[in-house]
Amino acid sequence: MNSGMQPKAQRSSRNKKAPRIATLKKGVYILPNFLTSLSLFCGFVSIVASLQGDFVKAAWAIVVASVFDGLDGRIARMTKTTSRFGVEYDSLSDLVAFGVAPAVLAYSWVLSGWGRWGWMAAFLYVACGAIRLARFNVQTATSKGSYFTGLPIPAAAGMVATTTIFCLHIGASDKQLLRICFLLAIYVLGFLMVSTISYQSFKQIDFKSRTPFNSVILAVLLIYVVALEPQLMLFVMALVYAFSGPAALVGRLVRSRKASQPVVQSMTVNKEQR
Repeated sequence: MNSGMQPKAQRSSRNKKAPRIATLKKGVYILPNFLTSLSLFCGFVSIVASLQGDFVKAAWAIVVASVFDGLDGRIARMTKTTSRFGVEYDSLSDLVAFGVAPAVLAYSWVLSGWGRWGWMAAFLYVACGAIRLARFNVQTATSKGSYFTGLPIPAAAGMVATTTIFCLHIGASDKQLLRICFLLAIYVLGFLMVSTISYQSFKQIDFKSRTPFNSVILAVLLIYVVALEPQLMLFVMALVYAFSGPAALVGRLVRSRKASQPVVQSMTVNKEQR
């Protein structure tokens, strides 16, 4: 046997690794991954601020992280610089910025008063967020572009952050009531993330195409209202989006039930005539 010949299994193994090595040698796209890094940085800032007791700063850092998270995916799609590396890096960043950071914020602020129940609730939130991200990565190729399955983890984190900002803004001082509300909210958000409830993704919005003039007016009005009372409006927007999925599900169930009633009635009439 020729000593220069390689076993077939070894050659096939090297051939499988070759495309991946070649892909990695091409490098990664700078702009979307830079924005993802900024989102990760904001998540880290939020964790440090929570540990230092600066809960307002921690909550606003999560809000800023969600802005960068929304920009990185949008810019990657607009510039056609999406990559598998970007998807994986974005998920790891999201787990820190929208999974760990909100859990640490909620626990450090109010959930610590519940003892074991508090940190178990915080852990459950992180675990549900990780499951949500893993499912999203698996279903990326097959999911509908206009809808998410389950509450997106940035929206869940936004709910935690904006609730904190709003409560501190109005000077909510009833710690016992806050503990109860946050404990229930963490469990509800965890359930919504791992549920199969559909949420609007807004990915179908095309910023490059022409839109009616009224759309510009609505956008300016929205910016004005948010800038006027950001603590209140951001909380309301996060709350509306978090419950938009369950509300739409209930609406679909009601409509389907009403649509099935005439069929049942007609079948009953036919049986009576017989």
